Amino acid sequence: MLSFKGELNTSKNKTITIDKFFDSTRDDIEKKIETTIADKEIIEILNGGKRLRSLLAALSFKACTRGKETKEKYQQSLEGTVGIELAHGASLVHDDIIDKDLERRGKSAFYVKEGVGKAILTGHKMLIRGLDIALKHGKEFTKLYLDSWNEVVNGEIDEVNFNKSGVKLKNMSTKSQIFEAYNKIINMKTASLFSSACKGGALQANMSEDILKVFADYGREIGLAYQLADDLVDLAKGEFIDSVIIPILNKLEKQKIELSAAKKQEIKNKFDKNKEKIKQMYIQEIKRHVGNAVQLSKSELIPSSEYKDMLSDAPRYIINKMLREININI
Repeated sequence: MLSFKGELNTSKNKTITIDKFFDSTRDDIEKKIETTIADKEIIEILNGGKRLRSLLAALSFKACTRGKETKEKYQQSLEGTVGIELAHGASLVHDDIIDKDLERRGKSAFYVKEGVGKAILTGHKMLIRGLDIALKHGKEFTKLYLDSWNEVVNGEIDEVNFNKSGVKLKNMSTKSQIFEAYNKIINMKTASLFSSACKGGALQANMSEDILKVFADYGREIGLAYQLADDLVDLAKGEFIDSVIIPILNKLEKQKIELSAAKKQEIKNKFDKNKEKIKQMYIQEIKRHVGNAVQLSKSELIPSSEYKDMLSDAPRYIINKMLREININI
């Protein structure tokens, strides 16, 4: 079993099965990316990703087919995951420009190396290539791709508008205003791509609309838990102020603000005082979303198989693997 405290509530064999499934499927996804995408710059952008959305799409597909699909159908589903990675990669390229982030996955952001203009156009190129893949998979898959990207773009537009019209820092008299702003930003993040990935996997298996909704909701719950867990890691590592709180304050101003060392320390002291309460709040929210995902995975609409069992184990497995570096499990 995993070596961190509070291991998954699953047998040793099942844990190994999830490990092996994710490892082997990740290899298959990487091979499919290499054989599908010829553009070296796009490959460079895609390199280093966890492939979580694609892995969940593959698991959703297998849960629907019970692993009895043909090799051709499996390869077709893998091609669909390449479209997921292209859309996700394009969103990261554009996010880095909007947020002025200088690094991505441990190296310089693409726009830093190649310029803003080329980065924007390369992101567009990735989206077009993803759409080309979606078109090959039919009308429903194409609509899912377009609806997903539309949701991502609308979220970005909402965030930009929020940046322009946010409450002035000097008017923020209560802690609740900061957390209200934080929750608003969290809700605008890309849980939609997790949702679309799982729905897309089920769609590749030609599932009915009621089953597609189950997988869409399942993916969204995992996406929300994942984002909260990511922030919890920052909180525990002492990076929460710089990676979350300061950006929130920036978003509440029309331009980037520079806080003095003394002001940063004042904010840090307030959060340190309530750190345990904040941590517990995060853990409870993560547990809630993970619990929702597990419940959805047990739907009678999903056929029984070892892959359905892995659907139930995957949310905690993914989140606990993230949180083990800070010795927390859910």
